[in-house]
Amino acid sequence: MAIETPKVASSGKIKEILLGQGDRSFAIGGESALPFYTFEGAMPHAPRIAMEIWDKAPEDWAAPLAEAFADVYADPVAWAKKCLEAGADAIVLTLASTDPNGDDAPPEQAAATAKKVAAALDCPLIVWGSDNDKKNGEVLRKVAETVDFKELTLGPVVEANYKQVGAGAIGYKHKVVASTPIDVNLAKQLNILLGNLGVKDSAIVMDCTTGGLGYGFEYTYSVMERARIAALQQDDAKLQFPVVCNIGKEIWKVKEARISAAEEPSLGDAARRGIMLECVTAVGLLLAGADLVVLRHPQSLELVREVIAEL
Repeated sequence: MAIETPKVASSGKIKEILLGQGDRSFAIGGESALPFYTFEGAMPHAPRIAMEIWDKAPEDWAAPLAEAFADVYADPVAWAKKCLEAGADAIVLTLASTDPNGDDAPPEQAAATAKKVAAALDCPLIVWGSDNDKKNGEVLRKVAETVDFKELTLGPVVEANYKQVGAGAIGYKHKVVASTPIDVNLAKQLNILLGNLGVKDSAIVMDCTTGGLGYGFEYTYSVMERARIAALQQDDAKLQFPVVCNIGKEIWKVKEARISAAEEPSLGDAARRGIMLECVTAVGLLLAGADLVVLRHPQSLELVREVIAEL
């Protein structure tokens, strides 16, 4: 007797968002079924992979990352191009120098760096602020104004600064990453606020906040899954946005990815360990609904792309 696979029809659909301009632009979203459930609906675009660079040379990144990129740490443009050579679809420029608890670089300096990187690249560029929401409002608004010749995606945009950054995105025709702390209702609320401000649906992608494997991954997965179910099966228009997961920065800061094999022999090779932590987290969140994952190590990119192709 033939076994028929149960199917759930979805009344909703994820919005299709175009990132970048020109030949290297690409669309994310557009799904009418749960991730990789192509037997129930459409998944017109495979998930994409971005790689993260900084506007300053990192001083405390894990040794495996330094082995891959230390030669270009001091030059964001060279760093970005090396990531593209490794196969990245997009670049995430983190403005780490602007953190008030660090260098506290002024918005003008960060914007000048973003302008330089944007001018040198033909791929989609996401500009990511520091962990300070107030400073990000000033910095990302300045970046939006300075890089007026190329469409950027600006993030993280939160409730504390959405008016400031959102206005800049509207005025200079950029997109935004709506970021909320692992809560479906908060994610929906911020999307509504951005819409009321005047940000078009075609300019919003979601960031539900990412927890790494062993550091909140399960909670992140659950929230992303519930948001995707509400978007598709309950036709909730305010959750029907593609999702980006900034994974690398969460994985490579934890002790399990940083401690050397000499310090803790039982944990095995440090490079392999960090890469696998990054890959397992990325694949798990792809299964939860991520449309774009942000990684740091080139071998992670290679492995995750293989899994996407298999799925």
